[in-house]
Amino acid sequence: MNTLLELHNLSKTYGKIRAVDQLSIRIEKGHVYGLLGPNGSGKSTTLGMVLNVINPTGGHFQWFGGSLTVHQTLKRIGAIIERPNFYPYMTAMQNLKLVCTIKQCPYEKVEEKLKLVELWDRRDSKFSTYSLGMKQRLAIASALVSDPELLILDEPTNGLDPKGIHQIRELIAKIAAQGTTVLLASHLLDEVEKVCSHVIVLKNGVKYYEGPVDQLTHSHGYFELQAPQMSALQTALEKLALFDTLKTQNGKILAYPKKPLAPESLNQKLAAQKIFLSTLNYKKKTLEEQFLELTDQPQQP
Repeated sequence: MNTLLELHNLSKTYGKIRAVDQLSIRIEKGHVYGLLGPNGSGKSTTLGMVLNVINPTGGHFQWFGGSLTVHQTLKRIGAIIERPNFYPYMTAMQNLKLVCTIKQCPYEKVEEKLKLVELWDRRDSKFSTYSLGMKQRLAIASALVSDPELLILDEPTNGLDPKGIHQIRELIAKIAAQGTTVLLASHLLDEVEKVCSHVIVLKNGVKYYEGPVDQLTHSHGYFELQAPQMSALQTALEKLALFDTLKTQNGKILAYPKKPLAPESLNQKLAAQKIFLSTLNYKKKTLEEQFLELTDQPQQP
């Protein structure tokens, strides 16, 4: 079965506040999903509902086609939705062995997962001596001891320094390469763009986009153009009829092509009209630009 999780018009309200609004998404095996949205967009509420710690107000969801009990389902999922919580006076080894006892996993998994998260050399150090990044990596190891099919992470890099953020990103990529599907909630566009293959964009509990990251960021880009005679450049661009949009910003014309257009080709076409450019910059839209454009538009039914 390729579909691990399906949400059908899932909703959650708190009084007059609609935290999640008829959310329908599908999580397929073998991808790294980014649940992307600003703080308060409904990401944590959504994760809480599918992990049975928050009761939905409306709609429903199902794991693995709906054929398993809650207990069976939770055994196939690893999740970190709060701060790492271990016994501070116990070592990493002792804490993970306790997790294995609770989850009924063999102790051999402890060494395997500590090596995966690069904490094997600190296995005999007490949890209280760990940095925040090390604590987060230990939490990921604890979520992986049962070899889950899906790993859920809620804002895994919050509070970490740049080195810690880089380590978590590399770890997520490594986990995904071993075949584990990952669902990552984050408000950081850079994080999602660097580690996720798919993205679900939320704002105010409403879904604005669901699909591959590269489809969201894919566009024909745009050109920043200047010439000695800007009015003549504007007229020439209009005459070419190659652009969806032409607008002026900071003394430059921004030209958005209807289809892929090479900079050298545009330069040649303008030169043929005796328009010689002093500025020709080609740029692609970033995930941030696409995100802002998406969430500034009315939500589509």
